[in-house]
Amino acid sequence: MLSSASRALWSAATRQVRTFYVQSALSSDKLFVHRDTPINNSNVPFEFTPENLKRCEVIINNYPKGHEAAACIPLLDLAQRQNDNWLPISAMHKVAEILKMPRMRVYEVATFYTMFNREPVGKYFVQICTTTPCMLGGVGSDVILEAIKDNLGIDVGETTPDKKFTLAEVECLGACVNAPMVQINDDYYEDLTVEDINRILNSFKKDAKPKPGPQSGQKNRFASEPKGGLTSLTGTPTGPGFGVRADL
Repeated sequence: MLSSASRALWSAATRQVRTFYVQSALSSDKLFVHRDTPINNSNVPFEFTPENLKRCEVIINNYPKGHEAAACIPLLDLAQRQNDNWLPISAMHKVAEILKMPRMRVYEVATFYTMFNREPVGKYFVQICTTTPCMLGGVGSDVILEAIKDNLGIDVGETTPDKKFTLAEVECLGACVNAPMVQINDDYYEDLTVEDINRILNSFKKDAKPKPGPQSGQKNRFASEPKGGLTSLTGTPTGPGFGVRADL
C-alpha cells in the first residue's frame, strides 16, 4: 500500500500536463485594418458619377429582393475603377450606404480580396504571376520579374516616382498555358521574353498601349491553342452520331 504522500507524488508525476501550441504570427504585405491618411479617411468625399450610379442600379437589379448585399463586390470594383484603380474607405462607406448593409461587412470584403487596392497605385498596375507554371514556362517568371525591376527601377510593392507604374507579385492569374505572363490593368500579356516585357513597358511609358494577348508572334494563335496550330477540332463538327435519329 502506498502512503498518502507517495500517492500524491505518483499523481503529480503521472498527471497529464496540458500545453499550449503557439503558432508564429502570420504576416501580410497589406494591413487588414484601416489607418487614416490625408488622402484616405472618412472625411474625403466619394460619390459615384451619374453614369456609374445607373450602372449600380443595373447591377443591383440582377439580384433577388432582399439579397442586394450580393452586389457588394461588383460595386466595390466599380468604385475602384472610378477612383484611379484604388479603393478609399469613403468609397466603401458609399457602397454600404447604397446596399443598406453594415460598413463592417463591406470592410470584410474589401480586405479579403486582393483585387481591391486599398492604397493608391500607379497609372499602370503591373501584376506578375510567379506561381509554378509561370516560373517554369518559357524563360521563367523570375527572369521576367527581374527585367521589370530593372526597366522600372522599382521593387515589388513599389511605385515609380512619377506615379506611372506599380509592381505587384501575384498568384495564378489563370493563363498557365501561355506562361510566363503579366497583367497590366485589365489586359494580359503572355508568352513573354525579356525583349517582349521591355518593349511593352517602354510603350506604356509613352502612354501607347501595346496589343495584349500572346506575344509569341504566332498569327494563328488567338488564346491558348498550341503554338504550332490546332491539332484537334480543326474541321466542321459532324451531325448526330451513328444510330441517332436526326429528327429527334
